[in-house]
Amino acid sequence: MTILVVGSTGTVGKKVVAGLAAKGAKVHALARDPAKTDFPAGVTVVKGDLLDIESMRAALAGVSTLFLLNAVTPDEVTQALVTLNLARDAGIERVVYLSVIHSDLYTNVPHFAGKYVVERMIEQLDIAATILRPAYYMDNDASQKPALEHGVYAMPVGSVGLAMVDTRDLADVAVAELLRRENATTPLPRQTINVVGPDGLTGDSIAAIWSEALGRPIAYGGNDTAAFEQAMKAYAPAWMAYDMRLMAERFQSVGMKPDAGDVDRLEQILGRPLRSYKAFAMETAKGWQG
Repeated sequence: MTILVVGSTGTVGKKVVAGLAAKGAKVHALARDPAKTDFPAGVTVVKGDLLDIESMRAALAGVSTLFLLNAVTPDEVTQALVTLNLARDAGIERVVYLSVIHSDLYTNVPHFAGKYVVERMIEQLDIAATILRPAYYMDNDASQKPALEHGVYAMPVGSVGLAMVDTRDLADVAVAELLRRENATTPLPRQTINVVGPDGLTGDSIAAIWSEALGRPIAYGGNDTAAFEQAMKAYAPAWMAYDMRLMAERFQSVGMKPDAGDVDRLEQILGRPLRSYKAFAMETAKGWQG
């Protein structure tokens, strides 16, 4: 019985690999360059690329459960669909797929719409999968440090409200679902889980949290998504910067709100409270000061 983690070298994937290894699971971690990885003892690193069919056939051979996390790339949908088809060919009947919350609502945002297509494949082919739909990651806001040093929280999240999630909570939920499917005597029914944080956050409330965490006034930078796109182009390709701008515009018009019962369900899975944005900001600020 082997769990293959696709997306193992990213922020969430690394935590999933570590969490599975800590639970004593047999873990294979897919990587383009195994020499550049650093995983816990006992983890087997498997060389492969999602668009290299033969390498993926080899990586999926003998796997019982698949964790599929695709990076945001122009060919993300192709990567996901190819991988899921190859997994079916390999007889894998236990899958956890990392999607995104409101993929069905953010229909003009490329990386949301792409994940919704993958969800439809899982549904139509009746793949025995858990679809995890996380909200925006709190951890992304660590990149706000330069703006915060100038007294501004610059992510244009708006005022509707985002239930941002800590990636440690997301990884722990993924580990729990992977082990639940892996250890079941037969493939389990398909289900979807929204993975959210405990708070509805706005630009103003986030700025207030950072003011407390940093001990000085932080202002919300406002809702100018065009300026956000231009700023992102300094360190991301233009297509991605525009994708993120479209996402921010939907933050402002739709938000990211959990369904009734989502928080209680997650806390039952985890056996503990969800981490708050305030706890994340306090911890991050302390790390910066250190």
